[in-house]
Amino acid sequence: MNNNMMLGVIDATTYMEAMAPLVEQRSIAAVPFAGRYRLIDFVLSSMVNSGIESVAIFSKYQYRSLMDHLGSGKNWDLNRKRDGLFFFPSPDLLFSGERRVGAFAHFEQHIDYFLRSRQKYAIIANGYTVCNIDFAEVLVSHIERGCDVTRICRRGEPLEMYLLETSLLLDLIADYKNRGYRSIVDVVRDGRHSLSICDYEYTGYAAVIDSVGQYFRSSMELLDRNVWEQLFLAERPIYTKVKDEPPTKYGREGIVKRSMIANGCVIDGTVENSVLFRSVKIGKGAVVKNSIIMQKCQIGDGCVLDGVIIDKDAKVEPGVVLKGTADQPFVVRKGTVQGEVASR
Repeated sequence: MNNNMMLGVIDATTYMEAMAPLVEQRSIAAVPFAGRYRLIDFVLSSMVNSGIESVAIFSKYQYRSLMDHLGSGKNWDLNRKRDGLFFFPSPDLLFSGERRVGAFAHFEQHIDYFLRSRQKYAIIANGYTVCNIDFAEVLVSHIERGCDVTRICRRGEPLEMYLLETSLLLDLIADYKNRGYRSIVDVVRDGRHSLSICDYEYTGYAAVIDSVGQYFRSSMELLDRNVWEQLFLAERPIYTKVKDEPPTKYGREGIVKRSMIANGCVIDGTVENSVLFRSVKIGKGAVVKNSIIMQKCQIGDGCVLDGVIIDKDAKVEPGVVLKGTADQPFVVRKGTVQGEVASR
């Protein structure tokens, strides 16, 4: 089978209130995850590893950081003369005083991309599902079963990824206003059409990151070796923007247990059951448990953190105690200074 039979479409136009405050300054697809990645890296890498050479990303909210992360697509081998990575920012759409929302409305604004594409099939996916899936296997199943649309699921739950012929996608975009469709999700749920909808059961690890609580729980799951081995495969690597950092430095009083530590950190306190991104500093006597500390954060001497998410470039002053839970983690916003004792 020709490896270049599929078109990749990533719908990054979604805003989720349940992900605030992590999406106040970035799109959900650009939220950091697993110590050195962004959420979009997983579906984008899956597409590239499946032989997809043309990927279109449709974005809407706070997309500057996403564009900076993706760049030309070089880190995913998508900076090519033919096909490659395409980025389509989508503003609010107004037609004759009517506001049009949904993925199909954004696809319509860039219909030339679909019309010029040579690929017979299209994968439509969101930018916030964490998995490592072989879309080529999905395509084989789709063809063998004679499906019009294949919905990818895990344990019966949709992962918000779909496969269909590009020609059918074009028909749906052309007719979405008449049928009241906003996205492919509406098509699958509509029982009025005669399309054959098939489910493909994905058996690997997957998590749909649609709330701060789910983000926290999925991050903690990565500390389970079985989960890690399902997600990070040698034959199907997860690519990301390359950043060179020195090795992490462990002080004489530094203690680390069951944690994921990225490069460039300085650890002079205790870190347990936590995820530390690049260049995080943990002060002397500080205790960090069950927490996620993003890039370039500073944790002061004597701090106690448990059930906490600290966004990028934030600082926690010495002696501060912050506590949250798995369902309601305490979140320190990006670039802020946390100087008050707080708990949840």
